[in-house]
Amino acid sequence: MSDQRDLSQLHGRLWLAEALWKLGSIQFGDYTLGRTVRNSPVYVNAKLLISRPADLQRTAQLIADELRMGQAMRNRQVEPFETIAGVPIGGLHIATALSLETGSPLLYVRPPRTGSAGNASHIEGIYTPGQGTVIVDDLAAGGGSLVETVERLREAGLRVHDAVVLIDREQGAAGRLRMLGVRLHSILTLDVVLQYLHSASHISDEDYERSRLYLSREGDVRSEFD
Repeated sequence: MSDQRDLSQLHGRLWLAEALWKLGSIQFGDYTLGRTVRNSPVYVNAKLLISRPADLQRTAQLIADELRMGQAMRNRQVEPFETIAGVPIGGLHIATALSLETGSPLLYVRPPRTGSAGNASHIEGIYTPGQGTVIVDDLAAGGGSLVETVERLREAGLRVHDAVVLIDREQGAAGRLRMLGVRLHSILTLDVVLQYLHSASHISDEDYERSRLYLSREGDVRSEFD
């Protein structure tokens, strides 16, 4: 029964992979992104979801269901939260949609303005120290932006135990967050997305094998430091 439920949940999530593909969000080439992703043969631009309001709404419903399920489990996987914190820029539109879906207030950490006094980041939104918040982003790679967001929110007195992303590239974010006592929840991993796209004949054997080889090598590098 548990295996059947897991397969049913995965099938529902694979809708997102198809939606991103139809939007042109998944591209192949040679991409260097941020501080972690170097010469990746695959790139996911989940921000294009803003062009399809119905898809963005359904994505928010997927995340809300994931969070509710995690809270309802006997061995609770998601801690209660009162607020949602979006990671600019990629996670902010998803967090906004999730806020509308759940009725939970939205926050986001705004970096200090260039030339302003002090180095403190500013949190936009209304909150009370001691409240629980869940972090939302579009993608996770090395986890740098997620870690920084956790630290800023905790400095403001907010409790952070969970972060949720649409796609986990599995390039170290989960491990870095775990060291801070934060669980990373993903709707899909990039590997699962690639397997789906290949099985649906959306992508060539060459792009599929090259991308999976890259992810495998990245996994080997991470394991050396775990």
